[in-house]
Amino acid sequence: MGDADITLRHLARRRPGDLARAFVPEGHRTEVVGWVDSQVTNIERRLDKALRLQVDGEPRVLHVEFCFALREDVPDRVLEYLGFLFAALRLEAPGEPVPPIESVVVVLSGRKRRLRATGQRCTAWPGRPFSGTHFRVDAVYQRTVAELRARGSVLWLVFAPLARDATAAALREVVAEIHAGAKAAAERAELYTALLVMAAIDPWGHDLRKELIDMVEDKEEGLLRRTPIIGEMIIEAERRGEERAQEAIAELLGRLFARRIGRQPTADEARSILERARANGPGEVTDALLDLEGEALVRWLAEPIRRS
Repeated sequence: MGDADITLRHLARRRPGDLARAFVPEGHRTEVVGWVDSQVTNIERRLDKALRLQVDGEPRVLHVEFCFALREDVPDRVLEYLGFLFAALRLEAPGEPVPPIESVVVVLSGRKRRLRATGQRCTAWPGRPFSGTHFRVDAVYQRTVAELRARGSVLWLVFAPLARDATAAALREVVAEIHAGAKAAAERAELYTALLVMAAIDPWGHDLRKELIDMVEDKEEGLLRRTPIIGEMIIEAERRGEERAQEAIAELLGRLFARRIGRQPTADEARSILERARANGPGEVTDALLDLEGEALVRWLAEPIRRS
């Protein structure tokens, strides 16, 4: 999902309590313990979408997947991830029971007809009792702006451009709520980034992205252009040429490298970053820059480029 997945994962890590409260039934005492950061390195699956909770004092794990659409392979991915997650949790505490796991797929676009509230992946033989996994489906794009507001967090306000009844007037109020509800300028920038990424998905054809950019710029002049991901989006939207767009991508990815490693990339590393972005898209490179640590990232950049 490129920018959308990166942006939403980052926001979820900033506000895990707001994420969890949307999926824990009302009336239950919920405490966020932290993220499951274990890695199953031999199969290259990073377990960074699972949140440890205490619900009424009992351990629980919430697994959340953001997906562009509820494609046929999504149930397979959920089942696969659950296997990795279950194995990682067992390895962490041998002999201890693995906490109950709830999986939720947050869907950003798709058919107009209502999606079912649950999905499943059955692995049993035909005619035999069910074996496999069930998961919840949260089709945020089929909700209204009021329903998203009712979740009581700026985290869920960023999905407002996806709502079936989104209007310029409603989004102007959402921008004001984000401005008032964000903890600091840096978080406002991240929330506005997510808001614009969601507007670009535009599942209902509202075509509100340009108006939304103007709204944010009216509220905080120059903020978007000072935000690397949004600056890149604006540059591309203004169609200033392929060379300029590549420069923007290289600058953004170079900044991410510097934040992860603590230094600017060398000339060879910068060249590798840009060539990988050209070959496989900036989303794959950004995932690596966010997920790989230290020397692992440096080694990855030195490896031959795998063409997708």
